[in-house]
Amino acid sequence: MTKPKVFIDGQEGTTGLDIHNRLWHNDDIELLTIEPARRKDTSERKRLINEADVVILALPDAAAREAVSLIDAGNLRTRVLDASTAHRTADGWQYGLPELIATPLDEALDPELYRFADLIRVSRFVANPGCHATGFIMAVHPLVFFEAISRDALLTCCSLSGYSGAGKKGIADYEREKTDPMFSPALYALPQSHKHLPEMTRYSGLNTSPVFIPVIDDYYKGMAVTVGLHSRQLLRSFTPETLAELYARYYEGQTGVGVRVAAADEKLYASSLAGRDDLEIIIGGNSERITVTALFDNLGKGASGAAEKNLKLMLNIG
Repeated sequence: MTKPKVFIDGQEGTTGLDIHNRLWHNDDIELLTIEPARRKDTSERKRLINEADVVILALPDAAAREAVSLIDAGNLRTRVLDASTAHRTADGWQYGLPELIATPLDEALDPELYRFADLIRVSRFVANPGCHATGFIMAVHPLVFFEAISRDALLTCCSLSGYSGAGKKGIADYEREKTDPMFSPALYALPQSHKHLPEMTRYSGLNTSPVFIPVIDDYYKGMAVTVGLHSRQLLRSFTPETLAELYARYYEGQTGVGVRVAAADEKLYASSLAGRDDLEIIIGGNSERITVTALFDNLGKGASGAAEKNLKLMLNIG
């Protein structure tokens, strides 16, 4: 049997290199490679893109859009998995968060209930989600889906991440050019225009973007994305325990997603799941104020690990 061919356009970046390393020993695919000296050669990239069964784009947004334009008009075979922000809310692109339920609530008990994973399998164009967005959506969409909060809810999200999410320059700043202030956490994207906000709003099911507080800190990888809820924001009464039951129901049968209630004296360390591809939903608080935290690796479940899972769904391989 002929193996599907996969080409990573932009494998020199942090995410692209991590995806390449994950796929290099996968015997189910043939990984196409480009000579380092020709990685910016448009004609060579075009050739490999059109030869591939799936091309993974690990590029800046503008370059990702250009790469899609390099697919020949008559080529209806090549599929695209885009790890950039460029197509996450674009028409014709399937959002690549497999665990999300795509069925409306009034059909939730229907045996034909399906998730985004089913759509990813058959889609030609798939957009890998952002890391902050992954945590926020997986924490909030179950609440919207089960009508525990209104779509008009006004939420605030604090998202703590390691510096590997800052890309090559950000990593270099922390590992070679670090200044004294960089030993402490840094809040950024203060104008409330972070590039993940459109997908966070759309796929959480909210009508209004959250107040979003991303924080980068002096450790390599790992994320803790937290949403706080007052009891009056909830459309019915919940304790941390009963809210955990809601999340467990939403993610039932989904491998790699855990749900639990935080211990009374527990501390959550953002790097706890570094090096892993799973995600935990952890509920804290009491009957008046509740926190929901998505804990995961920003390079695992939040980037290259998510891309690997989406690729396997697209190709129907292990």
